[in-house]
Amino acid sequence: MGMASEFREFIARGNVIDLAVGVIIGAAFNGIVKSLVDQVVMPPIGLITGGIDFSELEWVLRPEDPATGAVEKVAIQYGAFINTVIQFLIVAMVVFLLVKGINRLRREQAAEPAAAPAAPTPTEALLVEIRDELRARPRD
Repeated sequence: MGMASEFREFIARGNVIDLAVGVIIGAAFNGIVKSLVDQVVMPPIGLITGGIDFSELEWVLRPEDPATGAVEKVAIQYGAFINTVIQFLIVAMVVFLLVKGINRLRREQAAEPAAAPAAPTPTEALLVEIRDELRARPRD
């Protein structure tokens, strides 16, 4: 089996395609969450904290030399980290709710009683009766 055919077989598996779709949707979802955090969640938090823009919060380790600009500023940007943590928490909550919903649906499906067997048709009932009569007859 050639490498190309093995690769084609690998790609044709359902799990690989499902994973690829999940990664693409996840990348798109990342943009939605980033917008939600930066434009919806953080402005009210900044208002509550006195107009602080979290994305601008940083701890400057070495300031930039304004005269020459030769020395670059070195800073720990903990505000951007806070935004990223909030983004993670939102994604984690959405995934949790999604898994919880799927598990609830699975439990409901498992709890549904199995469909009762259909009552035999008149023909089937007659055939069962004939069979039972033949079994009850003594053999010679």
